[in-house]
Amino acid sequence: MNRFFQIVLTACILSAVFHHHVIAQQPVRIEDQQPHHFISFAEMEYLEDKTNRLTFTDILRSNVHFKVNTKHIPKNFNTGSSYWYRFKIIHTARSKKNWILEFFDQSIDQVSLYAPDSAGRYHVHYFGTRYPFNKRVYQHKNFIYNLDNDTDKEFTYYVKLKSSQSVGAIIALRDINWFFKYALNEYLIFGLFYGMVTVFSLYNLLMFFAIRQKQYLYYVVYNLSIGLYEMSSDGLAFQYLWPHSPLWNEYGYGLALFLSSIFALLFTLSFLSVKKRAPQFYKLIILVMIARAVFFVACLFNKDLFGLKLVEFIPLMAAYVTGIYILRGNYKPARFFVLGYTFLVIGFVIKILLLIEAPWLPYGPITYYSLSICFVIEMIFVSFAIGESIRSLRKKEVEAQKEVISQLQINEALKDTLNTELNTLVIERTKEVSDKAAIIEKQNQEITLMNAMLEKDNQELHENIEKVSRARVMSDEVDFAEFSKIYPDRETCFKFLSELKWTDGYACKKCGNTQYLAGFLPYSRRCTKCGYDESVIAHTIFQNSRIPINKGFYMLFLVYSTKGKISSHKLSELLLIRQSTCWAYNSKMQKILAERKKELKNAGQAGWSMLVLEN
Repeated sequence: MNRFFQIVLTACILSAVFHHHVIAQQPVRIEDQQPHHFISFAEMEYLEDKTNRLTFTDILRSNVHFKVNTKHIPKNFNTGSSYWYRFKIIHTARSKKNWILEFFDQSIDQVSLYAPDSAGRYHVHYFGTRYPFNKRVYQHKNFIYNLDNDTDKEFTYYVKLKSSQSVGAIIALRDINWFFKYALNEYLIFGLFYGMVTVFSLYNLLMFFAIRQKQYLYYVVYNLSIGLYEMSSDGLAFQYLWPHSPLWNEYGYGLALFLSSIFALLFTLSFLSVKKRAPQFYKLIILVMIARAVFFVACLFNKDLFGLKLVEFIPLMAAYVTGIYILRGNYKPARFFVLGYTFLVIGFVIKILLLIEAPWLPYGPITYYSLSICFVIEMIFVSFAIGESIRSLRKKEVEAQKEVISQLQINEALKDTLNTELNTLVIERTKEVSDKAAIIEKQNQEITLMNAMLEKDNQELHENIEKVSRARVMSDEVDFAEFSKIYPDRETCFKFLSELKWTDGYACKKCGNTQYLAGFLPYSRRCTKCGYDESVIAHTIFQNSRIPINKGFYMLFLVYSTKGKISSHKLSELLLIRQSTCWAYNSKMQKILAERKKELKNAGQAGWSMLVLEN
């Protein structure tokens, strides 16, 4: 029984001690020998404002009750609420160092710090990703506030935090000299990390240009997307990429995560040849990509959804499980792929444990940057996987070349044998063909001679027929249909006029130049010197004629052949032209016929053509 009371008493004492440490808020003291200190656990109290209406005046009232923080890193688990934090700092005027407050989570939208001065009056200072980067006192990725440490009093500081995603209220009290040293080292590590991302990206880009396989381009975009996500999370993207566009802070990391998931899955499909080696996983990955794209579109309409980063675990596991399945099928390059993704899964699991604040997890820089470290390891192992894939391709290429060479040697031997046999057959066949060719050549010569004789006879016959026809037409009184066989259309008439008009050569009517080019109308000529374009019917009896030229020819022929005795009524009947028109042309032609009667006395059949040209 005494033992029982001792146990109960001990439990009560421990409970009281624990209760004292939890309830009583512990102030933070500025001490030169301790260059930095994270404010957490009982040193900080918090208040969730679900209405978002509490002002700083409301917070200072006694009826507002803060709760003691029991977590290593307090967070705004409800993104729709505003969170108030307060902590106490015991200032030390004798301190020889300058002190700052540093807010670590670089993705907080709005931070309002209510800091007291030496007289106890509060002044508000605003930080956050919604304000341009150049407005900061220190051009650093974290939010920095200079403490006025000129008194030995204890002051209470208040912080209002409002963000569209879950963020941590990580607040540190630091010596400014220690901060600069730590910041330089941190930026050096960042430079190494992003340098490795750049190097791996350039390496795979060169591989893409050398081999022209899309998988390398997918991996380049994946690496750059990971780099963009890390820069967005670290605040470096805001500092270096879009310092004047705070709006990008709300979408940059979400876009980077989306691209990294999509191109990681595209790389998986291409690198592991999933469609051929695992068709069922190919369909699964396609469905995951579609679902991820739909979720990204939804995030664009509701940016609070970007905070659901655990969604990325689904594409990660889809690629990881696919790699394990294909590795079991003895595809060797999948070994390094699976190993790299194993570290990536470990880093993701650590991030999840940080999110739920597992009490047994060792908190520190390595834990905080675990996912970034795992990304680097994953890039190294995937590069090994790519290298092994290339070696495998080269090995297959060498084996294929050996098979091709062997087959070429066999083909060469067969070709020599066939060539020998074919040469023999060709010689025999050539002799036969030569004999037959000689006979055929002799026959062809005889046929050529006969064709030449026939061609000559045909030409003479054609010329005789044409002469007979022309003579008959020009000597007899023929109808228009038969006359049209000699002059069927305008083209034929123009050709005749051209030959008749310029029989003795061309001379320009205006400048006398004898050089010409083709004119606008058929058979017309344009002077190369003055540009005068002379029609073939200009200065002829047919100039300004309104009747078809071939009918004009026939009318002139009839007037000439009848020695001007044909009437305009007869011409109208033969040519189907109005009598008045025929009378006008008949009168003109008879006048010219009378004027040139002496010239036409012995002209014969061609005399009618002498009436065409004007003197």
